[in-house]
Amino acid sequence: MLTHRQTDSAINRAIVIGAGLGGLSAAMRLGAKGYRVTILDRLDRVGGRGSSITQSGHRFDLGPTIVTCPQVFEGLWAACGRDFHKDVDLRPLDPFYEIRWPDGSKFTARGDTDAMVNEVRRLSPSDVPGYLRFLKDSQRRYVVGFEGMVAKPMHKLWETIRVLPEFARLRADKSILGLAKSRVRDPRLQMALSFHPLFIGGDPMHVTSMYALVSHLEKEFGVHYAIGGVQAIADAMARVVTLQGGDIQLGVQADEILIKDDAAAGVRLTGGEVLAAPLVVSNADAGHTYTHLLRKRPRKRWTDAKMGSRRWSMGLFVWYFGTKGTAGKWSDVGHHTILSGPRYEGLLRDIFIKGKLADDMSLYVHRPSVTDSDVAPAGDDTFYALSPVPHLGFDGPVDWSVETAKYKDKVAAVLDTLIPGFRNTITTELVYTPEDFRDRYLSPHGAGFSIEPRILQSAWFRPHNVSEEVTGLYLVGAGTHPGAGLPGVVSSAEVLGKLVPDAPVPAVQRMAAE
Repeated sequence: MLTHRQTDSAINRAIVIGAGLGGLSAAMRLGAKGYRVTILDRLDRVGGRGSSITQSGHRFDLGPTIVTCPQVFEGLWAACGRDFHKDVDLRPLDPFYEIRWPDGSKFTARGDTDAMVNEVRRLSPSDVPGYLRFLKDSQRRYVVGFEGMVAKPMHKLWETIRVLPEFARLRADKSILGLAKSRVRDPRLQMALSFHPLFIGGDPMHVTSMYALVSHLEKEFGVHYAIGGVQAIADAMARVVTLQGGDIQLGVQADEILIKDDAAAGVRLTGGEVLAAPLVVSNADAGHTYTHLLRKRPRKRWTDAKMGSRRWSMGLFVWYFGTKGTAGKWSDVGHHTILSGPRYEGLLRDIFIKGKLADDMSLYVHRPSVTDSDVAPAGDDTFYALSPVPHLGFDGPVDWSVETAKYKDKVAAVLDTLIPGFRNTITTELVYTPEDFRDRYLSPHGAGFSIEPRILQSAWFRPHNVSEEVTGLYLVGAGTHPGAGLPGVVSSAEVLGKLVPDAPVPAVQRMAAE
């Protein structure tokens, strides 16, 4: 494999804007192709939305916590001539997670089919045949939607047109909730089989039934946790980039993508410094990329009006807190718990359609200290509770300077049903609202997952991995194809690797390398 010492020509330089998982994956792919890569990020550590903050001995994983598709990381590492599992300690979880409803009923998700059938039978015996049909639905959609599309370039309209017949056969026009309703009658099971798109910012009432494939992903490949959190994966990626000869600059912010003769020429930082490169990859949100980084460039497709008309994913209210002396307490609470609220469809309408901050909520509760002893001081616990809320783009958006404390009290009341008395044990805490996502990650409208993955905002209809606006500009991350979530953003860099040619090494250097 060529090293960067052998390919130090200016034409082999590449700049990656953003050190999130998509940007780091892109840098690794480019490094493996012989490019000398510089990564720019405004934060003080790598990982982007998958980074962490350590406070009073508690490590808070700020974003994703679940790894559902380890093969995308294995493939990324293999492309760089390395072994992912030598660099990252990935642990399978069993059970995957537990869902709890206000009536006291529970559903424990595992990979074993018989165990899952028993869970369905315990809640609603008559729904077992429908559940088994749903498993077949999810496998078929996995083959078409994941194996057939996720890591494939979709910037040519034909690539989307050619899958339409199979989409029609699979009723991709039906929502994931609609599919679940057609298979099971129990409202709790309808929720359990359809909520997964919320993990990538989609409204289960409106995103395509193709997202049933997530159930197959879980069942086939398991749910995993990286010791050290997703931050540990990001740090391992950064080490690979550095070993490839790449440069990671933190605490710097890209302000403009420079263009010369209709082609990318480099990046100007907010401080005025200019970095030159003929290849630029933006891991910034697609909305920010087009409306800010290319603000001086007349655009044909992704105009301000076009980006403004997109439907965006929901916002997130996340309460991170550490508790004292609770490691042996609440023994029935595992690593991942979902507390489903008293309403499912009504709450989804409030969040995605009305933009209303409701009094009730559903919560995703992360307790990594049951798996990872380093996440908290000895004997203590680390938690976060995440509540989907409206993004900031609605008329009359939520004023979080007024609502944060009140909403936190409402979240606490729900958490008391899971971990009673927890507030008396809190030693440190941190709250993120959509305003923090807007300010920290430059996410339009404070959306947690960029553009919502509706069917007409996916594949060719989503901002492309290769920009139509500027030659030499590429996009990775949640706002481009294939979308949000760890498998999605890492796969976006795999698409990049198929679009970008190997570095144009001068002949004399190529001969020397050989």
